[in-house]
Amino acid sequence: MVVYVYHCAECGDFDVSLDMGAAGGTLTCPTCALPARRRFTAPLLVRTPAPLATMLAKEEKSRDEPEVVPGPPPRRSTPKPRHPALERLPKLGRIDTEPP
Repeated sequence: MVVYVYHCAECGDFDVSLDMGAAGGTLTCPTCALPARRRFTAPLLVRTPAPLATMLAKEEKSRDEPEVVPGPPPRRSTPKPRHPALERLPKLGRIDTEPP
């Protein structure tokens, strides 16, 4: 399947998936039913996944309009649990520099 782009004078551009070579010069617009002419565009060789495209758009927008936050995030009230393997390590006490 190939994606073809058509342009409707009322609604603008829309995409249609058809078999290769099956696209005609005109097609009926699915929104307003007026004839739409085919636009010849460069082939789409790599499609950006939707989550990546959303992230890139947000990053580009933040360049000119940075997101303003009211303050720092709240602190955690509970301490982060220690890893059980750390409990087996020897406890380091105060090191005296003078011999007993």
